[in-house]
Amino acid sequence: MRLGVLDVGSNTVHLLVVDAHRGAAPLPAYSHKTELRLAEHLDEAGKIDQSGADGLIAFTKDAVQLAEDKGCESLLAFATSALREAPNGEKVLDRVRSETGVDLEVLSGDDEARLTFLAVRRWFGWSSGRLAVFDIGGGSLEIAAGSDEQPTVAVSVQLGAGRLTREALAADPPDKDQVRELRRRIRLEMAAVAGPVLRAGRPQRSVATSKTFRSLARIAGAAPSADGPYVARTLNRDDLSEWIPKLTKMTAAERAALPGVSAGRASQLVAGALVADAVMDLFDLTALEVCPWALREGVILSRLDQLQPR
Repeated sequence: MRLGVLDVGSNTVHLLVVDAHRGAAPLPAYSHKTELRLAEHLDEAGKIDQSGADGLIAFTKDAVQLAEDKGCESLLAFATSALREAPNGEKVLDRVRSETGVDLEVLSGDDEARLTFLAVRRWFGWSSGRLAVFDIGGGSLEIAAGSDEQPTVAVSVQLGAGRLTREALAADPPDKDQVRELRRRIRLEMAAVAGPVLRAGRPQRSVATSKTFRSLARIAGAAPSADGPYVARTLNRDDLSEWIPKLTKMTAAERAALPGVSAGRASQLVAGALVADAVMDLFDLTALEVCPWALREGVILSRLDQLQPR
């Protein structure tokens, strides 16, 4: 069957069309996305402004038409922290529903962690043993760990790269005192969740997903995306530690010139690198394997699991 998946994130709104059936890997057939940056379309009260809501509705209308053009049987549509946390999120959802016919499902942070974990488990398989999975989004960091397809622990922390950049790194390049204070904040919040995750058992395989981790791995020497999803990619802690001082001294434009870093996300890379560094330090990891599957694939796989076998 052919499915359309509409992913409304804090940074990017993405329509992915896949050919999939139960028991098989979903194969991407078409992709359409834009960096709407919904989390930046906030007024003083934290509400999504008119421009942000209008942009989301316009993209959703395009997504509905494209999904129809590509022959999709159904459209799975979900949203994450930007709509989940906005005080007027329900009103925006109502507008999307009434003007496009699409009913966006707002995932909780724990659901994000759980579904991302499912995708990583299916990608690496049972031989990985106990998995730990880390995903840095625009608004939050998801952490999940376990030995089955459902994680034993699944948590979401408000340590997204976009959120931290907006709240703590105003200058370009960032002020060194702001970087130091943000580093301290990240580690305090990370330490509060590291204990419960580690008490459940140390991972045999530690995995990172998300654009932030992929960009950091790429600038540290991992293979480019053009080499395909099956090439092994790793982010080493020593390499990240060498790059962080360099990244903090660069402007966003200079970071955008690095391999694997888009102009739209370059401003968030310092905050993302600080979160990644804290993950590897507090969880005592020398390296993270980068998985090409993440939340979108988890949503697809979960949907396929609900279908009756032929």
